[in-house]
Amino acid sequence: MVKKNTSNTSRKAPTRRANATKSNAGKSRASNSKARPSLAARIWSWSWRNSWKFMLVGLLCLSAYGLYLDASIKARFGGNKWQVPAQIYARPYTLNRGQQLTISEVVEELKWLSYRPVAQVQSSGQYAVKGNQLFFYRRDALFAEGPQTGAPVRLTFTRGELSDIRFNGRATEQVRLEPYLVTRFTNSSGEDRMLVQLEDVPQELITMLLQVEDRDFYQHHGVAPLAILRALVANISAGRAVQGGSTLTQQLIKNLFLSNEKTLIRKANEALMSLVIELRYSKDEILEAYLNEVFLGQNGINGVHGFGLASYFYFDRPLNELTVPEMALLVGMIKGPSYYNPRRNEERALERRNLVLRLLFEAQAIAPQQYQAWLQTPLTLRRYSRHNRSTHPAFMDKVREELQRVLPDVSLQQAGIKIFTTLDPLAQRKAESVISEGIERISKQRELPELQGAMVVTDIASGGIRAMVGDKNTHYQGFNRAMDARRPIGSLIKPAVYLTALEQPFYYNLGTPIADKPIQLKSSEGKLWAPQNADKTFRQQVPLLQGLSESLNVPTVTLGMELGLDAIAGTIKRLGVHQHVPRYPAMTLGALSLSPLQVNQLYQTIANEGGYIPVHSISAVVDNDGRVLWQHQQVARQRADRKAVYLLNYALNRVTREGTAKALKQRFPQLHLAGKTGTTNDYRDSWYSGFDRNHLATIWLGTDDNKSTGLAGASGALPLYMDYLQQSHPKSLSRPFPQGLGIAHFDLQSGTPVQPGCAGSISVPAVTDALPAPADCLSTERKKPEKKEKSWWQKLFGGE
Repeated sequence: MVKKNTSNTSRKAPTRRANATKSNAGKSRASNSKARPSLAARIWSWSWRNSWKFMLVGLLCLSAYGLYLDASIKARFGGNKWQVPAQIYARPYTLNRGQQLTISEVVEELKWLSYRPVAQVQSSGQYAVKGNQLFFYRRDALFAEGPQTGAPVRLTFTRGELSDIRFNGRATEQVRLEPYLVTRFTNSSGEDRMLVQLEDVPQELITMLLQVEDRDFYQHHGVAPLAILRALVANISAGRAVQGGSTLTQQLIKNLFLSNEKTLIRKANEALMSLVIELRYSKDEILEAYLNEVFLGQNGINGVHGFGLASYFYFDRPLNELTVPEMALLVGMIKGPSYYNPRRNEERALERRNLVLRLLFEAQAIAPQQYQAWLQTPLTLRRYSRHNRSTHPAFMDKVREELQRVLPDVSLQQAGIKIFTTLDPLAQRKAESVISEGIERISKQRELPELQGAMVVTDIASGGIRAMVGDKNTHYQGFNRAMDARRPIGSLIKPAVYLTALEQPFYYNLGTPIADKPIQLKSSEGKLWAPQNADKTFRQQVPLLQGLSESLNVPTVTLGMELGLDAIAGTIKRLGVHQHVPRYPAMTLGALSLSPLQVNQLYQTIANEGGYIPVHSISAVVDNDGRVLWQHQQVARQRADRKAVYLLNYALNRVTREGTAKALKQRFPQLHLAGKTGTTNDYRDSWYSGFDRNHLATIWLGTDDNKSTGLAGASGALPLYMDYLQQSHPKSLSRPFPQGLGIAHFDLQSGTPVQPGCAGSISVPAVTDALPAPADCLSTERKKPEKKEKSWWQKLFGGE
């Protein structure tokens, strides 16, 4: 019995132990499950233990990104920050002691340069007239040879002459006004700016800029959280946006590197780049960059960037000549150049300007009386901008053509080069007015809606183009008729025929008789050609002088055939026409197609006493550092005999007093001028080329489809030339009498030199050494001298 119980007991013990084991195991599992952290806790714990590693990686990434941004900023900010357009300057207005000049002429130029009349001249850009004296303070001037400092100038005028010049108190023979900035050649980026240096910016502008846009500019490091809060409070108080929270540095970064999208990523980039640029560059460098970068308006398709250009765009004066209210207007426009555009929204712009002035007053930067006076100041804008893409397109076509030849590297043209041209902005404005208004008038009178025109004005002594118009719509940027329209020139060719004769003084002079009788000539096609005079009459014979002054066709053809077509073609080329000249009889009457510019070149040599200078539009090109890249070499080459040209110009003066252009004498009786009318078959082309002492002008009128206009040279182009003279200040012709010339007397019938006072004779200048002894008045033997056969040497090389 006992054994049985023992065995049962022994069999149950293991079961209890097992249960105990299971129970302990369960408790252990429960205990373990309570001690182990959650997955999130474990991740957090792991992250915390490795946070320094993340911080290190993040710091490395941020540093790498910072280095990338630094390299980007350095690449843009360290070198040339912008592509600066080529700047196009007009010719400098030059004043010489002894020059025939009036005060009104100089004042006209000063007004064009935006000089302001004052009672007493004290600073640059001012002028005053007192009796026969003109005072002005010339601005700092940039010339091709370098900059010149401004100074006060006093001019004294005596009997229509500039008798004395004082520059900065010292007597001088010459003074020049600063060249006018005409326009700039912008690229496809659409950005336009005129760079300024910080030291040249008025302190008043800097003060109000910082007061309005970034008061803590010199204290913060690119980002200013307090400024954001202050702007928020100010905007809430005003009930509208009156201040911005971005620093000038942030604004600069956004304009130079970033887009305008409003995202956190862009703002973060903006802040980080602002910190980087502040670490690398000084505050003054950043401020100067901002002054040149800020957007301040739109000029056609070009954006107006920087205060330097904005000053000219809105006020047509340099930045240092602006008044405080004018500077306040520019500063106020930063917030919204389109919204506050003073030309479109004057009231809104005025309100914004006054707000800037108030902020300046509240900062105690201006006195109360001054503040109140400035609030009452009206906007003094130039109502139109002369700096635009369509400025003088015909002339700029010529500039671009020459620039391509003298500076073919296109990249240099966007590196801030300065192109000094020959343009006279006043002459250009007058030429544009004459062409547009004159053609409109004639079109209405004669019902010619398709009538077009072109005009070229050059300086005789230098060959510089002073004005060029290529369309009746003077701002049209298209077909340039002044350069590219080649039309028959009619009677404008005749001076070349008569010059060819006058260069042979032993055979021809102004008194030489020329036959005016019916003639028939064979054309190149074998057809007979019988030229007629305009009045359909024949005079049997006329002196050479009359043949040219009255533009008679038959005597001209007769003379031309006598001289030889090759000789005339050679003269035309010597005068500056470089294209093929056809050799057929009708060529003597202008069956030669030239552009107005080519015609002007031909007459330029005639007006310049036979001295050939290529007409041109560029005088010099200077790089951004002031180094001369190219300069026009003004060397006249004598292409025609000076004595013969003097005789020709004497005849061309007769044209304007007794001949086809005698309307000039009627309108300007005190002026001595020279010129020639030109008319082509069926009145398709109307021409006039004429000159005074200093300037030559060529005008063409016609239609692009070559239809008849009914206009002769005297009824179409000539009246426009007279309108141009009326607006200008023409000077009477004055040419030195060449040695070897004298007054001679010729019998009208025979052309024989006779004694003074003989009946039926004319008195004209002539090459006296080439004339035989004059016959007495009773002599009946008046024979034309026979021609001598030229030697082979003379035929080959010319000469007598």
